[in-house]
Amino acid sequence: MKKTMFTALLFLFGIMAFGQQKENGTIYIAHPYIDVVMKTSRAYETQDWAALKKMYSDTARWWVSGLEKFIPIADAFKSWKSDFDFYNDIKQVQVGYPDFLHYKKENVMIVQSWWNWTGKSKKTGEELKVPMVIFDEFNSAGKIVNEYIYGDFSKMEK
Repeated sequence: MKKTMFTALLFLFGIMAFGQQKENGTIYIAHPYIDVVMKTSRAYETQDWAALKKMYSDTARWWVSGLEKFIPIADAFKSWKSDFDFYNDIKQVQVGYPDFLHYKKENVMIVQSWWNWTGKSKKTGEELKVPMVIFDEFNSAGKIVNEYIYGDFSKMEK
């Protein structure tokens, strides 16, 4: 009996010792940086490039599935503008809700959001729908410094 109790206590202490939860930051459902991300989507859809530019740092970098490495934000703007050369009725429809993740270590601040990108091809008239997730990393001034997008854009005309 003592052996069983000892084993049970040893097991319990092991769980307590190794099962400790340690916080690495905080997740927010509402935050000003989420508002910034929502504004970037609206500015893109309305082709308000001046408003969009204000939300990114001058040294911001952008990456999307299919690119080998990050590109400067100025090159990303060229790519975004060209979307409207090939598609009409471009929309980014939010799916679910975004989260703001504030990691304590190194003060990393990221908004993750899920979208469906849609546009009607000017060439074929077909509508393309691309589900995607976007991660926007912010600096302490509230500007986007890195943006990375995961989605299958292989069917997009360019």
